[in-house]
Amino acid sequence: MLYGREGCHLCDAARETVEAVCAEQQVAWAEVDVDADPTGALASEYGDYVPVVTVDGVQQGFWQVDGARLARALARRRVSG
Repeated sequence: MLYGREGCHLCDAARETVEAVCAEQQVAWAEVDVDADPTGALASEYGDYVPVVTVDGVQQGFWQVDGARLARALARRRVSG
């Protein structure tokens, strides 16, 4: 999961990384705009840290996404899942 917001250049870079790693690992991913949450909970939780990447609810990084770390987390998920 990629948590981001519109107009965020770091989110644009993170999206490219997540898209590439997930394509390589053949896993689906989703993106959520923290500012579109009507409750404001996501903006409150992630707003200062976007982009934030999670795998199965576990945060894997924020601000700048490490593709290698994400790939390792996805590989662990495939082995244990």
